Amino acid sequence: MKAPTSPNELASALAALKPCFLRAGGFSVLASVLVLAPSVYMLEVYDRVVNSRNPFTLLMLTLAVLGTYALMETLEWARSEIMRAAGSQLDARMRGRIFDAMFAARLKQAGGASTQPLSDLRLVCDFLFSPALLALMEAPIALLMMVLLFLISPVLGWSAVVFALLQVTVAWCNERRTKPPLMEANRSSFAAQQYADASLRNAEVLEAMGMLRHLQGRWLQRQQRFLALQARASESAGGFQALGRLLQNVLGSLLLGLGCWLLLHDQLRGGGGMMMIGSILGGRMLAPLVQAVAQWQGVVNVRDAWERLAQLLQAVPERAPGMALPVPRGRLQVEQLVAGAPGAAAPILRGIAFALNPGEVLAVIGPSASGKTTLARQLVGLWPAQSGKVRLDDADLHRWNKQELGPHLGYLPQGVELFEGTVAQNIARFGPVQPAQVEAAARAVGLHEFILGLPGGYDSPVGDGGARLSGGQRQRLGLARALYGEPALVVLDEPNSSLDEEGNAALAQAIAVASARGTTFVVITHLSSVLDVAGKLLVLRDGRQQAFGPRAEVLAALAASVRPASVPCAGPSPVLQPLPA
Repeated sequence: MKAPTSPNELASALAALKPCFLRAGGFSVLASVLVLAPSVYMLEVYDRVVNSRNPFTLLMLTLAVLGTYALMETLEWARSEIMRAAGSQLDARMRGRIFDAMFAARLKQAGGASTQPLSDLRLVCDFLFSPALLALMEAPIALLMMVLLFLISPVLGWSAVVFALLQVTVAWCNERRTKPPLMEANRSSFAAQQYADASLRNAEVLEAMGMLRHLQGRWLQRQQRFLALQARASESAGGFQALGRLLQNVLGSLLLGLGCWLLLHDQLRGGGGMMMIGSILGGRMLAPLVQAVAQWQGVVNVRDAWERLAQLLQAVPERAPGMALPVPRGRLQVEQLVAGAPGAAAPILRGIAFALNPGEVLAVIGPSASGKTTLARQLVGLWPAQSGKVRLDDADLHRWNKQELGPHLGYLPQGVELFEGTVAQNIARFGPVQPAQVEAAARAVGLHEFILGLPGGYDSPVGDGGARLSGGQRQRLGLARALYGEPALVVLDEPNSSLDEEGNAALAQAIAVASARGTTFVVITHLSSVLDVAGKLLVLRDGRQQAFGPRAEVLAALAASVRPASVPCAGPSPVLQPLPA
């Protein structure tokens, strides 16, 4: 499994399992030696029992070989259990890190923005007790058998070396022929799975507008490409597997014939019995290579998974723990912010600068594509800034540990996402449910009476993605989650897009009450019900700050800028210049 040249967290985690590999390797060597027991039993029966006709000798030899079988199977079982435990240890060591990296990659819109890394980790962990790796553990005994062949006769030894080189060549050719189609097949399979998942998420749209058959056809094209590539790789691998087994069988017979020829010329050490032993040793010597070739598809798959995981962990380094910061009070400072989507060079926001004191409410307005949602993501520390800073109580908000900051931050994005669980769990952010705080948050958004009317009350399941609730109910439940625990800063992105008149009134009331307690609000909205409770107003256009200041002053400037066409403008429109705070 090839790893990048930079420090590899996976390799370090695997190195910690060295004791498991050593124990399993020792058991493999001993079990490989015991595999010769049937052959030894056969030779002893012919040599001792047939000549002596002693049934007691036959009984003792039979008991000995049965005991050897039992010991061999015990060693095989112990080896598998050791490596299975090693796989579990690797999973326990890396699963949290992989999950965090996968989550961070999704926020950065980088590679690994799916659940594929979890499947890759499972594949790597399962490989630790796969037949391919267990076969490779028997490689030392293959060398021992080669040495024994040389001791019997150099001719047998060099013949075995030639066939071993041929087997290695088969393995190399198998790698060259199967790796490219297998890797491409894996990518095609992943793309087809992603396409199917996206289609299922939009099942209602597909059904309503009759799009299912068209998208099914596009999915089938991806699936057929995956199957074709997999079939091509399997055909090549099957041919090389057959060739590898052929070499193993030919070597066994060849060594038997050579042994007989050497015996006829008095050049075989140990007598006639060495013919059989040489043939058996040759077949066993090639067994690990034959097994590796047979399992090579799994080797390629796990190597591909290893490289993807290594690239993910390299792209998303583990964040070093920082010094704990005091509980924020809610003072927000935006300093000449220039920002865009992660990975994109062109900025969306340019030169945004304003400040809010604890308890102030800022409404952000502007036309579509003016950068409002990008600003919201900046204010909760989701996206890094290209330049400038967003500070909460003078600390860089993006660098703040989110596990530490999260309870003091509320966020409601445009697309409200609820999670499988109960109403109370969703409001409490799936942490320890504090009933009083859950009820307070639900009452704040006018949702308490509705929740009590549900069959299970606060313990009612919301369904996958909140499927059992209407759009307005999901939005109000998301708002209750944002307000849970009286956070210091709350950012709401179009929180009333699905609310009715009653919901808008509840939202405005919740903002007024929470801000009076000291919570700072940034609300992206166009509705007057929220503008009425905002003390300050920010106007964005084309990613630039056109106006910021007290709501009344900014609204007056906006109204003054809208003049009849017959009235000439004496100068720049006031709304195009930042207003004093």
